[in-house]
Amino acid sequence: MEELLILILVVITALAFDFTNGFHDTGNAMATSIATGALKPKVAVTLSAVLNLVGAFLSIEVAKTVGGDVVNLDKAQGEALMLIVFAGLVGGIIWNLLTWLFGLPSSSSHALFGGLIGAALVWSMVHGFGGGGVEWGGIIAKVIIPALLAPVVAALVAAVGTKAVYRITSKAPEGSRTKGFRWGQIGSASLVSLAHGTNDAQKTMGVIFLALIAHGAVTGEDDIPFWVKASCALAIALGTYLGGWRIIRTLGKGLVEISAPQGMAAETSSAAIILTSSHLGLPLSTTHVATGSILGTGLGKKGAEVRWSVAGRMGLAWLITLPAAAAVGAACWGLGHLVGGLYGTLLIFALLVVTCTAIWLRSRRNAVDSKNVNDDWDGKQTPEAAVPETPIRETASV
Repeated sequence: MEELLILILVVITALAFDFTNGFHDTGNAMATSIATGALKPKVAVTLSAVLNLVGAFLSIEVAKTVGGDVVNLDKAQGEALMLIVFAGLVGGIIWNLLTWLFGLPSSSSHALFGGLIGAALVWSMVHGFGGGGVEWGGIIAKVIIPALLAPVVAALVAAVGTKAVYRITSKAPEGSRTKGFRWGQIGSASLVSLAHGTNDAQKTMGVIFLALIAHGAVTGEDDIPFWVKASCALAIALGTYLGGWRIIRTLGKGLVEISAPQGMAAETSSAAIILTSSHLGLPLSTTHVATGSILGTGLGKKGAEVRWSVAGRMGLAWLITLPAAAAVGAACWGLGHLVGGLYGTLLIFALLVVTCTAIWLRSRRNAVDSKNVNDDWDGKQTPEAAVPETPIRETASV
């Protein structure tokens, strides 16, 4: 009975992570469409939520990667394995919420992997397995290398695409060009949302699958149960619908003053790269891809402004995501192991609820929502006390 209760807590926490993943990464798909006026903010997040829901059912390759290529927990069973998974999820959730609070579009994928790595590493060292609880080869090949390459490749593709669209449409009337690309953005942003569902929801499916293996409900050779797919799809869709307005503001207004042709180029390159990674089973960070694409559009348009200070803050957050989440995951595993059993899991869960509540209350002091997400950028993630400035992006009425 105790093990079943722990499993229930793990599944609830996994779905909570999936929810934070949804609202944290909404900006990846819809920030540029909102910034250029192609879609109204609430319409954009609603469309993104529906397509994330659909995308979550289209592929399970990434879920398989999370379940076997990042951590090696063959020697952990029952409550021991569930505690590792639980601690890893807590590390991922806390990092997601902290970066969201500061409007930094960091990687939810890396936050999850970091939490799992920290918990698995401490577990394996305590039990005399050294670093054997972590699949270092899988982490390097399927997490680290894609993380380094994805933003660079996305930036290059988006830069080339931006140059191409401006050259091809150079003789078109300004108003007609902007209007046409805004319509195009609806399709390209929708494709990014669909791709996001095929990649990010899968990570939580893999984690829940690990917990079910630990409980003995399934084996490693079984297919992922439908209820796992459905619950993860609904959780990420709900999180997406609520809208990560702080992240949307940073990506849509803070990194590059973006026009409709740039937005379409960014979204198209992001969708192509994310869908390719899902097909190959690479748990790619959609944040890295989307940010690289937006940055590339600034490089690809002559005279465009790229705010390198904002890009630098993002880069720093990316660098510390894995170790920071790993530290939280390791600490949570240590506390749960020290207290032991159901009481240890309940204590960590209570601390998670308190921490999440505190972060949410802090965010209310300078709230960002659909009404102020497009306010002029003044160097801050939040628009209060913003100094009016002349937008540098192109303007055209539709």
